[in-house]
Amino acid sequence: MDNQTVWIVVAIVVVVLIIGAVAMSRRSGARRVDAERARAQEIREKAAADQVEVQRREAEAARLDAQARLAQAEADARAADAAALQAEAHARGTEASGARSELDERLRTADRIDPDVVTDEGRSNHEVIAEQRRTDPDVVDERRTDPVVVDERRTDPAT
Repeated sequence: MDNQTVWIVVAIVVVVLIIGAVAMSRRSGARRVDAERARAQEIREKAAADQVEVQRREAEAARLDAQARLAQAEADARAADAAALQAEAHARGTEASGARSELDERLRTADRIDPDVVTDEGRSNHEVIAEQRRTDPDVVDERRTDPVVVDERRTDPAT
């Protein structure tokens, strides 16, 4: 065989080897692409199955959030009610304190003009007022300033 024939055979073998390598490379590439497609499909299927669980968890979180907002609104309403009740209690306490002061003043006035009430010195108010009148001419006996007591709430002047 001559040299030229050997080179032709070598070239044909090299070309066949290259074609075989390219074909095998394409097959392995195609297998790899198919494997990646299958893997991606498995991931999608698993994600679809997990999506139901995720939606359930999201719904539960939304339900709990709504309950928390409702509880907060109720707590705020209760706090507002408590503040209003405290304000009303304070106002009524102030009113009661004023009424108590007025009542105490009326009782002191009654004790001051009642001759049967005994003072700290053991004397009746009548005696104390008489002594004060002797020592101080400006002392007025409230029992004697207006002998006719008129009830201002009455509308019938004849009774």
